[in-house]
Amino acid sequence: MAAIEAEKLVRTYKQTSGFLRRRTRTIEAVRGIDFEVSEGELFGLLGPNGAGKTTTIKMLVTLLIPSAGTARVLGHDVVRDAQAVRKQIGYVFGGDRGAYERLSGLDNLRYFSELYGVPPKVQKRRIPELLELVGLTGRERERVEGYSRGMRQRLHIARGLLHDPPVIVLDEPTIGLDPVGARELRHTIAELARAGKTVLLTTHYMYEADALCDRIAVIAKGEIVATGTPADLKNAVAD
Repeated sequence: MAAIEAEKLVRTYKQTSGFLRRRTRTIEAVRGIDFEVSEGELFGLLGPNGAGKTTTIKMLVTLLIPSAGTARVLGHDVVRDAQAVRKQIGYVFGGDRGAYERLSGLDNLRYFSELYGVPPKVQKRRIPELLELVGLTGRERERVEGYSRGMRQRLHIARGLLHDPPVIVLDEPTIGLDPVGARELRHTIAELARAGKTVLLTTHYMYEADALCDRIAVIAKGEIVATGTPADLKNAVAD
C-alpha cells in the first residue's frame, strides 16, 4: 500500500485587488497534481518558493481542504478521515516557531507528549530515544532560548515523532540554517528513513534532494513537471 497518494489535487483561493473598483480573481496554487509515495520511501517535493510545495503539504496534513481531487495517507482520505490521518503523520515545518522558549528541550517534549496522549510509561522510553536520534542527548535540560536554530529544528523533529507516526512530513526543514546545522539536520533525516519511516521532504535545494531522496517530484507553478530518481532527473537534464 502507498503511504501517500495525491490524485488530481487542486487548491484555489480568491484574491481581491483594487480600491475603488474591487476585483476578485481565482488563483490556482496547486493545479491537479498526481504523485505517490511508497511506504518506507524518502520522497522529495522540489521547487522554488511559491511553487505550491507548502500548499500541497498543508492539504496532506489536513490543514487545508483541497478544492478538488483526492489525497490519502495510509488509505485514509484527508477530508473524510482527517482525524485518522493526523494520527499517522508527524508534521515538521521550517523556522523557529513551535517550541516554548523558556522551557527546556526535555520539558517541551514532555508537554507535547501529553498533548499527543502519549502514556507516561511510553514517554520515559520514547523521549530519550528521540533525543538520541536527533543528537540532543546531553543538551535536553537547557532552555530552548539558548538553542541554535539547527538544534531547534532537531527538537521540532523529535516533537513530530513523539506519537511514533509511520509518516513524517518535513516542510523545508533546513531553511535558514548555517552549513553545519543543515548538514547535521540532513543526517537526522537520513536516520529517519533508515529507521523505516516514510518521509516526505519539501526543499528548494537540488543538492539536498539529490543527497537524501529516493525519488523526487519537481513542482513549478502548482504543477508536477517531472518525477523520478535523482539519477533519472539528472540524466533527463543532460539529454
